Amino acid sequence: MEDKLDFLVYCIENYKNAKSLKGKEALDIFNSYRVFEYINASYEALHTTGREYIIEDLSIYINARQKVDLKVVH
Repeated sequence: MEDKLDFLVYCIENYKNAKSLKGKEALDIFNSYRVFEYINASYEALHTTGREYIIEDLSIYINARQKVDLKVVH
């Protein structure tokens, strides 16, 4: 369990730094688009990859969620 928590922190910190976000901005994005749930569900695969892959994967996931949410609004 502690490994997963450490990995969640690792993911949000690296995403925040890569996207030049403040901590609250990154946390809001992760909460709004259910990124923590995605990371938990994908932990076995994601934790074996590198930082760049993780950031890219999370970016793709967030962009897809944003598109879905926009379709729901319209």
